Amino acid sequence: MPAGDDHSTLTPRTRRGAQTRARLLRAAEEAFGSRGYHRAGISDITHAAGVAQGTFYSYFRNKEDVLRELVRNMGRDVRAHLATEVAGAGSRLEAEARGLRAFLAYVAGHPWMYRVLQEAQFVDERIYREYYEAFGESYLRLLAAAEDSGEIRPGNNPVRVWALMGMAHFLGLRYGLWQRDVPLDRVVDTVRDLLQHGLIPTEGDG
Repeated sequence: MPAGDDHSTLTPRTRRGAQTRARLLRAAEEAFGSRGYHRAGISDITHAAGVAQGTFYSYFRNKEDVLRELVRNMGRDVRAHLATEVAGAGSRLEAEARGLRAFLAYVAGHPWMYRVLQEAQFVDERIYREYYEAFGESYLRLLAAAEDSGEIRPGNNPVRVWALMGMAHFLGLRYGLWQRDVPLDRVVDTVRDLLQHGLIPTEGDG
């Protein structure tokens, strides 16, 4: 297998190879998420993926390599999922609501995601930052387009982006992962109201 990009992954040549690599990434997500990066071994990953241990080295050079690619893969998957869910939204506010709900549902279906990201922070901070910065860059383009079209007020969109990302991050922890005691629609409606009306009361509020 030829070397991939400068991030040191190895690119599969065949569809079967791509499927095997995807199984290894899914197995790594569960292993790192359930056991932690330092306790999980390559044998745990290959056993869960149902492949021989030597097969691992056809796709990844070492454990750090698979963690880096796992984080990149997770980021691509989440961004693609959100893009699909918000497609066709009639406004930026509607896109924010749809995107938040899709994110909370995604977190609930991928319980290891947060732990994998936290593990990455201490193994390779560069890939941890890259995960969030990639989100921020794409999000910034969306807000800039909404500002240009008059859907949102002019403002400091880079700060807005990180504020919105931070809100989604902690809502994901609380309502998507730790305690699912509040219906997602209620969470989303509360955030939608916050984005539309803010915190300061206006005339007529009860």
